[in-house]
Amino acid sequence: MHQGWIRMGRSGLALVYRLLDSLLISLLLLACLLAFDHNITKDWLIIGLIGVSGFAFLAESVDLYRSWRADGFLKMLGATSFAWVAVCSVLLLVGYFAKLGADYSRLVIGCWFVTVLFVLCVWRFALRQLLFYLRARDWNTRSTVIVGATSSGGRLARDIISNPEIGIRIRGFYRAYGASEDRQGFEKETGLRCLGNTEAAINDARSGKLDLVYIALPMRDEDCIAEILTGLADSTVTVHVLPDFFVANMLHARLYQVGESNLLSVYDTPIEGLNSWLKRLEDLILSTVILLLLTPLMLFIAVGIRLSSPGPIIFRQRRYGLDGRQIEVWKFRSMTCQDNGNVVVQARRNDPRITPFGAFLRRTSLDELPQFLNVLQGSMSIVGPRPHAVAHNEQYRSLVSGYMLRHKVKPGITGWAQVNGWRGETDTLDKMNQRVKHDLHYIRNWSIFLDIRIVLLTIIKGFTGKNAY
Repeated sequence: MHQGWIRMGRSGLALVYRLLDSLLISLLLLACLLAFDHNITKDWLIIGLIGVSGFAFLAESVDLYRSWRADGFLKMLGATSFAWVAVCSVLLLVGYFAKLGADYSRLVIGCWFVTVLFVLCVWRFALRQLLFYLRARDWNTRSTVIVGATSSGGRLARDIISNPEIGIRIRGFYRAYGASEDRQGFEKETGLRCLGNTEAAINDARSGKLDLVYIALPMRDEDCIAEILTGLADSTVTVHVLPDFFVANMLHARLYQVGESNLLSVYDTPIEGLNSWLKRLEDLILSTVILLLLTPLMLFIAVGIRLSSPGPIIFRQRRYGLDGRQIEVWKFRSMTCQDNGNVVVQARRNDPRITPFGAFLRRTSLDELPQFLNVLQGSMSIVGPRPHAVAHNEQYRSLVSGYMLRHKVKPGITGWAQVNGWRGETDTLDKMNQRVKHDLHYIRNWSIFLDIRIVLLTIIKGFTGKNAY
């Protein structure tokens, strides 16, 4: 329970941090105005709004609201200072070139700049010390394991154990057959217990028992590492590797540190920090505009479904979303049945279950329109890997390598696979392999510009096609 207290609400806490920063910047401006006996006018409120908005944008650009669990305070202090100093510099430049200096008190502006920087740094330091205090007492911790009883793994274990304030707790280690290991020496050196072999590690990850896995094996054990990574790809566990080897199939790899140990994140998501804000803003704007424009059409479709066949207008199906969590995806009902159990039969060409009106909806992809409501809810995105029924996920995750990595981002209404022709029925394993290949390509190369390209391609050719039935 102590672990879940913050782990399940990290996104919520990040939102609190953003709101607190905005509130402090605003209140300190008001305090400076009152301290120097100035009236709170519209012009000052505009300055405050620019300061809050500018800091929010720059803070995201330097990834200020990510987890600083394993990073030094000076680095966090530098990111905070950079964001606020940049905002101050922009305000000063605008005021200078627009010749607005006479309209604003230099004392108020100077006091505001200095006090905001001081308070932003102080409250972060205080929060960091509080979190260190809680983590040292097993609150707000994350559970991890090490794969590989090697010297580098032992060094990593010592770094983690000797820094309890970062809130990472090692459950034990897994031995890797065929790897260069010293199990007994590792146990004696670290005091950790052996939890089994790599097969046990993979099974534990697939069953959801593991959150975080560190692989600490040397480059010469490349085959063993590849086998472990392939197995862990069939899960949503976060995987980090000590970077003394080459990995060919990374997913948004990045380097970071725990103590003096350099780590390489192998399976991670590119959509975080400022990127997550930009993508969410993209989703909100596009889905709102589309729903406003298409509301009359959606009402017509709802009436058509109601008149053409008995049953509900909206079909709700359980599918996997971000991080492998189940979500409920909405579609206009196009079939006489509503498969949502352990066995879901994909629609085929001339499928007798499809109603005549439903066939039209499926050919034109109009049955997908209610998913824009899923986008507004936050469970889906406009662009991303298409979500599959839970039954299909369980079927293909054991057949297609890296299948579960699709869930490192939110599922989408359209995606790179769909605009490249890999939509519709996956009646062969090769078709699913191709779909997953394109989905992982999208995640590795994600950008706002790629999203816009996919949206445009969807408009041009993605609504209909030979596989739309």
